[in-house]
Amino acid sequence: MVLGTSSGAGKSLMTAALCRVLRRRGEEPLPFKGQNMSLNAWVDRDGGEMAYSQALQAWAAGLEPEVAMNPVLLKPRGDSTSEVIHLGRSVGTARAEHYYRDWFRPGWAAIRSGLEALRAAHPGGRLVLEGAGSPVEVNLQPRDLTNLRLAQYLRARCLLVADIERGGVFAQIVGTLALLRPVERPLIGGLLINRFRGRRSLFDEGRRWLEQETGLPVLGVMPWLDELFPPEDSLDLLERGGRKRNSELSITVLRLPSLSNFSDLDPLEAEASVQLQWRRPGESLGQPDAVILPGSKQTLQDLALLQASGMAEELRAYVAAGGLLFALCGGLQMLGRELLDPDGLEGGQAEARGLGLLPLRTVFQGAKALRQRRSTALWPPGADPPLEVEGFELHHGRSERLNGGDCAPLTADEGLGWWAASGLRGGLVAGTYLHGIFENGPWRRRWLNQLRRRRGLPPLQEHQPHHGRQRDALLDRLADAFEAHIDLAPLLSGDPPGTAPSP
Repeated sequence: MVLGTSSGAGKSLMTAALCRVLRRRGEEPLPFKGQNMSLNAWVDRDGGEMAYSQALQAWAAGLEPEVAMNPVLLKPRGDSTSEVIHLGRSVGTARAEHYYRDWFRPGWAAIRSGLEALRAAHPGGRLVLEGAGSPVEVNLQPRDLTNLRLAQYLRARCLLVADIERGGVFAQIVGTLALLRPVERPLIGGLLINRFRGRRSLFDEGRRWLEQETGLPVLGVMPWLDELFPPEDSLDLLERGGRKRNSELSITVLRLPSLSNFSDLDPLEAEASVQLQWRRPGESLGQPDAVILPGSKQTLQDLALLQASGMAEELRAYVAAGGLLFALCGGLQMLGRELLDPDGLEGGQAEARGLGLLPLRTVFQGAKALRQRRSTALWPPGADPPLEVEGFELHHGRSERLNGGDCAPLTADEGLGWWAASGLRGGLVAGTYLHGIFENGPWRRRWLNQLRRRRGLPPLQEHQPHHGRQRDALLDRLADAFEAHIDLAPLLSGDPPGTAPSP
């Protein structure tokens, strides 16, 4: 099990690295996070919803993601409540103060079911567990579902990760160990210092101090990696930007309060010629080559904020002046004229006026759309034949084109997206429900070449592989660094520690 001294310490990526390293050594690693809280999700082949970070770890392990790897997913709604998802399906809404009272036993049952499903499907595999947040939140420890309770239950050897970039690494480690209960302390088999800058020899004294004071080996010091990996949560988005010196295109992405599925933008981040700029509602758009309105967990609330902050009017003015606006999922819903919520699924008003940039009506009713999709792209136009695109749907609400509306389908399956020209100055508005559309290399490049033509820049080569190949190369480089700097021998040998508590 990979534990962290805090949220954002690097557990997710260290778990992914460990999965890739074990796979290289001929094992079958099985990534597993009992409970995750995230708005960055993935939909598996069976239409089940899970955290994107566990999907990334599955790819690192050479496996197809499945919801058994993340049996409990909490999706915050921003009002001290979260949607609760068990084994890929939404099972209700929980208030923070009542979560452990009402959901502890069902959550533990879902975790055990996920473990049983993984073990049945991969009987020779080694579980590689990821913890959540800090394992020693004293107010939560007695009912913690996914850290040391799970480690004890499975007799897991634990690696404690601390982020030196944030400062206070000695206090992080010593404080965490001090708050462990006596039965939990033997579970910790080693320490990992993450995100170290500069010469590692400068930390030699600190390493010796930690080993002497804690009695635990420092298994390694991971360097700061310049590679751009997916952020572990939306807070990490604040650390992005300003990393590219020779970018040719500037794209503004709206950082909505309920921003979801921000990994949709990773393929654009990986484009050397593109600089993404994240802007909050109320901040100036500037003069970007394009604006992206991303997905949202609370579409109506984020739409209301866009309107109240003046950002909605700025977006309309940007398009009227010839700008290109592209929207994803909830952002697509905001582009329409009418949004109706008769059943209160969005938790707010029953109806709202959209941005009015596409002639669409969205009704939030019925079950959530959860499925992988493949279709033919009809936009943007290009010299080559139409491009095939793939991704997944993950949304409440169904959108339909209003009678007389002047827009065209973005794909051969009309319900997946629409586009329209706007005004006389060359403005374009488009949006799609297809998460992962930018991962389709040829489509992404064709979309970027629209922007390049406007700037008089030469076109990029459209013949590109799926972003999954680039992501896999990143995982290899992550694993290379992990193997070069981390000694796993103490964790992978010896008798399992600890004892199993009663569930």
